[in-house]
Amino acid sequence: MKKTGIIVIAVVVLLAIFCISSYNSMVSQDEAVGTAWSNVENQYQRRADLIPNLVNTVKGYAAHEKETFDAVVSARAKATQTTVSIDDLTPEKMAAYQRAQGEIGSALSRLLAVTENYPELKANENFQTLQAQLEGTENRISVERRKFNEVAKAYNTSIRRFPRNILAGMFGFEKRPYFEAQEGAEKAPEVKF
Repeated sequence: MKKTGIIVIAVVVLLAIFCISSYNSMVSQDEAVGTAWSNVENQYQRRADLIPNLVNTVKGYAAHEKETFDAVVSARAKATQTTVSIDDLTPEKMAAYQRAQGEIGSALSRLLAVTENYPELKANENFQTLQAQLEGTENRISVERRKFNEVAKAYNTSIRRFPRNILAGMFGFEKRPYFEAQEGAEKAPEVKF
């Protein structure tokens, strides 16, 4: 009888250790997802902060391109209003966030296309610096989105594996969405000269 009691206590202790370890691991992974999301938002904010300077620099050279400027400013305003908390990161909200950010990318592409018509603008040092910062920021956004997807994948895999999936369900750990390619990304852009 004494031996059975020791075995039962050992099993309970091992089970408790497993549960505590698993829970703490899931919390750490959830926090890593939150950190990765913050890094993505940080890079999008950096891009949003660069836009007014870029628009103002281009305005000085291309004052009659009002429609393009308005599109960029409008897309920036919409994107900065579209925020998603890590605690409320659903696939639908992630898609809406991506659409808003995609509109900025599209508007910026039109703005940069306008600059092709102004050689003196392309030679402007301020414009070149802003354009380089914007390109660097776009690369950072891409890197942070990839990192977010990697961290979210590790977290999602962890909470879906047996027996952790039972604990994840009990404690409310839910699957996180991924950044996905935007609609039409599979088609190569048409370049005309």
